[in-house]
Amino acid sequence: MDLFNEISLKNKAKLLRILRGHNVKYMKNTKIIDHLNDDDDIGYITKGKIEIIRNNYNGSTSIIEDFNSGDLITSVHIYLKDDDTSIITLEDTEIILFSYNTITNLDTKDYTFNQFLKNLFIIKNEEVIKANERIEVLSRRTIRDKLLEYFSVMSRKSGSKYIYLPYNFSDLANYLSIDRSAMSRELGYLKEEGFISIKGKRITLLYR
Repeated sequence: MDLFNEISLKNKAKLLRILRGHNVKYMKNTKIIDHLNDDDDIGYITKGKIEIIRNNYNGSTSIIEDFNSGDLITSVHIYLKDDDTSIITLEDTEIILFSYNTITNLDTKDYTFNQFLKNLFIIKNEEVIKANERIEVLSRRTIRDKLLEYFSVMSRKSGSKYIYLPYNFSDLANYLSIDRSAMSRELGYLKEEGFISIKGKRITLLYR
C-alpha cells in the first residue's frame, strides 16, 4: 500500500505542506537512530531498506525488525535508550518525516487528508499482521520449527511453494534469533529428509 494511494501529485504536495512533511535522504550503511528519537516523528520510507539491529552481550547480532519501501517507522519500534540498538540503512534510503501531533490535531474535512488517513491505517494494519507473523515464528521452540514456520509464512504470502529469501543465510539466522551453524545443519537435515531443496536464495517446499 502506498501512503499516497489515490492522491494526485498536486494534492500530495499540498498535503505535505499542511502536515509539515519533509524528505530526508541517507546513504547505504548509515546509522539513523538519532533522526528518529523524537516521539512525535513518523517516517514513511519511499525508497530503500532499513533494519533495526541489536548487538547482544555475547557478541552476536539480532535483527529486531526490517522495513522496506512503503513501510512506516516510528520511535516506538525501538528502545531508544538502549545503546546496543541501531537503525541501519541497507540501501540508499529516502524517508518522508511527519509530525504525529500535526496529523492527529489537524481539523479538516478535506478529502485528500481523509484518504491519507485511510492509507495510513491500512499500512499500520499490515504492520500488525507482519508483527504477528514474526511472533508466531519466534514462538516456535526448535530451530526446525522456526524454519518451517518461516517458510510457511513466506509461502502463504507468495502463494507458491517457491520462496525467495529476502536475506542471506547469516541475516536469516539473525532474524530468527538462532545460531548460524546450527541453522545450517538443520537446513541440511531438511534437505536430506526431502522437506526442501535449496538453490541460492530460492527455497522450494517439497512437503506442500
